[in-house]
Parts: sequence; structure tokens; C-alpha cells
Amino acid sequence: MTKIVSTLVSVAVSISMLTSCSSENYPSGLPKEVKMDREVLYDKIKGAWAGQTIGVSYGGPTEFKYQGRIIPDSVTIEWGADDCIKKWMDGFPGLYDDVYMDLTFVEVFDRLGLDAPVDSMAMAFANAGYMLWEANQTARYNVLNGVMPPASGFWKNNPHADDIDFQIEADFAGIMSPGMPNTAAVICDSIGHIMNYGDGWYGGVYMAAMYSLAFVSDSVEFVVTEALKCIPESSRYYHVIADVIDAYHNSPDDWTVAWQRCADNWDKTLCCPTGAYVPYNIDAALNSAYVVIGLLYGGGDFGKTLEIATRCGQDSDCNPASAGGILGTMLGYGNIPQEWVEPLKVVEDVKFAFTESSVNDACRMSFKHALKVIERNGGEVNDSIVTIRCQQPESVRFEQSFEGLEPLRKTVRRTVLNEGDFECGIEGNGIVITGGIGGNLNSGYIAEVEILLDGEVVETAIIPAEFQSRKYDFYWNYELDGKPHDLRVRLVNPNEDNIVVVHAVFEMKSKE
Repeated sequence: MTKIVSTLVSVAVSISMLTSCSSENYPSGLPKEVKMDREVLYDKIKGAWAGQTIGVSYGGPTEFKYQGRIIPDSVTIEWGADDCIKKWMDGFPGLYDDVYMDLTFVEVFDRLGLDAPVDSMAMAFANAGYMLWEANQTARYNVLNGVMPPASGFWKNNPHADDIDFQIEADFAGIMSPGMPNTAAVICDSIGHIMNYGDGWYGGVYMAAMYSLAFVSDSVEFVVTEALKCIPESSRYYHVIADVIDAYHNSPDDWTVAWQRCADNWDKTLCCPTGAYVPYNIDAALNSAYVVIGLLYGGGDFGKTLEIATRCGQDSDCNPASAGGILGTMLGYGNIPQEWVEPLKVVEDVKFAFTESSVNDACRMSFKHALKVIERNGGEVNDSIVTIRCQQPESVRFEQSFEGLEPLRKTVRRTVLNEGDFECGIEGNGIVITGGIGGNLNSGYIAEVEILLDGEVVETAIIPAEFQSRKYDFYWNYELDGKPHDLRVRLVNPNEDNIVVVHAVFEMKSKE
């Protein structure tokens, strides 16, 4: 097991910090308080869950099929059949990870209350029946093996800390914090560090802040810009989003200009071992940029927003889900065009896979939670009206994954360890060995894989074949000396029912 880093920045271990964070210095576009009918609040909450579900359904057919390129206009993205969402829910329920991951945390809040401890969130997430990848699966393995949050998401324990995972799961935090982006950020602090750190955490904070502000503003540009105040200006994430906003101001009629600026400035090889040196990019900041491109250039038009966020490519179901949820909050369910809502009506009471909740269940729970959060933060709730004490967004703390490191190279050499050892020379300050297990994944097999440097075993990786509990990467180490070493990977206990495969070794070096 990769060692737990003891020098972690302290984060909240429960959600009991949901107290008022309001400031007296409000910008002209954000009032100190907002009064709205309870029915309006509920309609906005339903718009949030509906927009997210519609968005992921719309983008589903193109997910990661267009990597590092725009989906051209010649490719038609279909929508309109009354059963189009039902077909996804019946035939490929895993598409809705954006929704059922959110619902994991919503259901824990509903069961244990607003002060639910983060360890309860982590255990619910780790033991859920859904499939996970990247930062989520690494965090699941960590939690199941005793590495609890925030260590489970810290970059020295999670090579995917900057990935999109929490970004697509943080909607609930903004939905339950209408007009209170700082409260949403506090919720994100605890839960987001289960699986992410740095830019990966910021992705969730920013999405939740946009949801929160969408309850109290009808300006997309205001929401996008104001929510960015929650992100430290010194972070890479901040600069990626600021670059998109600047591109929009300079070229407001052509979203491809903003997309190209992202490609030129930010779609570079990062420290995620999966996306290094290939077009595939699961980076939170880049995919957040695509959400923002959709929102800004969509101009408040629901269909246009989804289409642009989708045509940006990469994670092209999650990005329109976020954009659709944020805009759905602003519009309210009753103002989403019927052509988009009709397919959802068929399944509003159908429970999402791996949950006990439907869209309508999610709305009822989030409404209940939002009323409690409003009261806890100085607002008022009565039988007909809610009064929200709005919060001016304040920056969360600065944190950076893979500090002082940059990519060096990636050695791709598929090796079946059942047939022989993997060997190569390395000289980086950090490495990640990627791999997997094939064959009968229900065999109960647990591979023991030795990692040797210069002939000495530095770790024996314990790698279950079972998909839910698998170790996503075989080994990582970010504290190497940068000198040449001989790396060997050896399978200790081969099994006839399974093959154990090394895919690649990704090396990082210290920045000069």
C-alpha cells in the first residue's frame, strides 16, 4: 500500500461547519438577500436535476470519441425521441455516473443529516455497486484499504488527483446551498477530498459555486465570473477559466476561438498517467473550460448551451450535464423548453441504478436540505416564502497537485507478467506504473506484484482482479532521486484464470 502522507493540509471531517459566511461588501449584481416563493425554489432545484440528467443523456453518444478535437457540424447529435432517456437508463445505466455519484452523498445527508461525517460519505462511496475509474477508483481502493479522506484524494496517494471526478459529482453541494457559494465550498472541502486535490478539487468547488449563484442571478456571465472568485488566482485552474472568459469577451460570436485557445494554452501533457502523451484529456480544468464555453456562448439558450459544451469533445457527456444543470437552475424546470423535458417526464420516478432515488426523489431531498442550509446560514423559511442570505464568493485555500514535477516521458510496452517480467530503465523523480488484470474477474484472485528498483523490492502491490475493488494503477512514487535506475515488475503468484498486464511506465521530473 502506498504510504500515507502525513503533511496534509487539514480539511473538515464533517459538514458541521455550515454556518453563515456572508460579507457586507457585495458587488452590485448580488443582493444581500433574496426572497422567493418556496415553489420557485423547488422549481429551480428540479431544473438543476433535470438539466443535469438531460445533459448527460444528450452527450452520451459522443463521450470521449472526440479527443483533442471539436465534434464537427457534420456529426448530428440526436435528440427528441420520447424514450431517449429511458433507453439509456435501461440499456446503459452507467452513463448516469454524474447523477448517481451525486445521489450517493445526497442520500447520506438525508439519512444522517447535515452534520454527516465525511467518513460516512467515503464508506458509502467506496462500497457502492457502481463502477469507477481514475481518481474515484483510486480513492475507493484507498478507502477500502484504510486510507481515509483527505489522504485518499491527496496527490501523493492518488495519481489522478487533478482529474474530473469530483467536478461531475459536486452538483449536489451547490443545489443545497442556494445563493451561498461559500457554504457550497465548505461542503466540497470535505467530500471533494475523498477523491481529489488541487485542480481536481477546484473543479467541484467551481461547479458548485455556479449552481449556487444560478439560484439568485439570471446572468450567465455574472454566474461564471463571480463563481471564479472561489478559486485562488494563483492556481492553474483559475487561469484556464479566466482565459476562456477573456476569449469570450474578445470573440463573443465564435466559440471555437475559445476552444482553440484552450487547446493551445492548456491541453498539454499533464501529470495524469492515463492522459499523458495521448489526446485523451480527463483533466478537471480543461473540461471545466468546456462547461464554461457552453454556458457563455450558449447565451442562456438551453439547447445551444448543451450542443456547444458537447461539441467541445473529450468528456462530452459530463460537460453538458454540468452546463445543463447550472442553466436549468437559473431557468427553473418550468422554463426548460418542452422538447428537452418530454423525454425526462417518462422516467422522473424511475430510480437511478445503484441508488434508492429518482429525479423526483432527488428534488425532494435537495429541497429539504436547502431549506435547512438556508436557515443555518441566517436565512428564513416560512410556509410560502424563503429568504436567502446571499454570500459574496470568497477564495478557498491554495493547493497544488504534483508540486515541482512535470512530465518526462512515457514508456508504453504491454507486458503479460504471467509470461515474464517487465523491465526498463528510469531516471525520473516520480513514476506511475499502469496496468490491469484480465480473464475471470470473479475468480477471487488477488495478484501480488513486486516492484523492484536496482534489484531491491520496494513494494509488493496487492491487486484484486475483482473490478469494484481493483487497484487502478499498480504503483506510484513521487519521491525518487532522479538518477538512473533499473525497474523490474514481477508477478509473484500467477493464476491460470487471470492474466496480469503492465501497460506503461509514466515518468516525471523535477521542474528546473
